[in-house]
Amino acid sequence: MLLILLWVVGQNWLQVSDPYIEQVLSLNGDPVKGHAIFEMNCAGCHFQNVSHQVGPSLLDVSQRKSPVGIIHQVTSGQTPPMPQFQPTPQEMADLLSYLQKL
Repeated sequence: MLLILLWVVGQNWLQVSDPYIEQVLSLNGDPVKGHAIFEMNCAGCHFQNVSHQVGPSLLDVSQRKSPVGIIHQVTSGQTPPMPQFQPTPQEMADLLSYLQKL
């Protein structure tokens, strides 16, 4: 059990020590710009009030996932059919700021 806990803590530390993630988390995001980024890149699959969507609802996503988890989800491309998306650090900070308001 202790080994599992250490592994989880180590994984979180490694993710936060990533320079891209560090930069994103150090920036102040603009939710208005984040909304525009969401509409352009995410809304096609993550509709706000539609029951037949490709991706899951993102309402309260910041309650379910950490900022690091959201960044990884957006940038990794490891959850098909979601494509890999590589926003600039400021765009990612803006998107995080918008998602926190959902």
